[in-house]
Amino acid sequence: MDDPERRIRDACEAGRFDVATTLTIETYGGELLGYLAALVRDAIEADDLFASICEQLWTSIPEFRWDCSMRTFAYTLARSAWCRLVRDPRRKIAKTPLSDAPLSAVMERVRTATAAHMKTESKDRLAELRAELDPDDQTLLILRINRKLAWREIAIVMADGEDVERKAAALRKRFERLKVELREKLAAQ
Repeated sequence: MDDPERRIRDACEAGRFDVATTLTIETYGGELLGYLAALVRDAIEADDLFASICEQLWTSIPEFRWDCSMRTFAYTLARSAWCRLVRDPRRKIAKTPLSDAPLSAVMERVRTATAAHMKTESKDRLAELRAELDPDDQTLLILRINRKLAWREIAIVMADGEDVERKAAALRKRFERLKVELREKLAAQ
């Protein structure tokens, strides 16, 4: 069976960081772009954040220590980029000139495939309810339900310096409350 995490790690261990970055974006780029689009609700802004994350991956993979999966690391970068944007919305996202990098073709394939998928998903009532939630609650639902990340992985993405184990327990409780709240809203329809 093909294990993308193993292939990414093998590329890193061989010093092929360009290959590792490309594999990471090919493997997780679509779900990262979808996650960002759900948070910012603006395709252009999500695309700009996605480009920023690709650049961060490109520059940070050589120092990545494998304390978590590459997928978790990529979501951590995505959430951090979104948080920086929320803290200072006037701050423009740096336009990354990655057209010279081999990554540009990969990024474009991810953008194209993700855009088509997001158009069909946006009409779902549950997606509408989720869009009304606090962005951290949206992140929790996306990472747990849509991306099926483990609680520890979600806690790493959302910890913001907190103890990961404690954060994981708090997120499980928060998730249970969210499920009840969403069920009640759906039943009221």
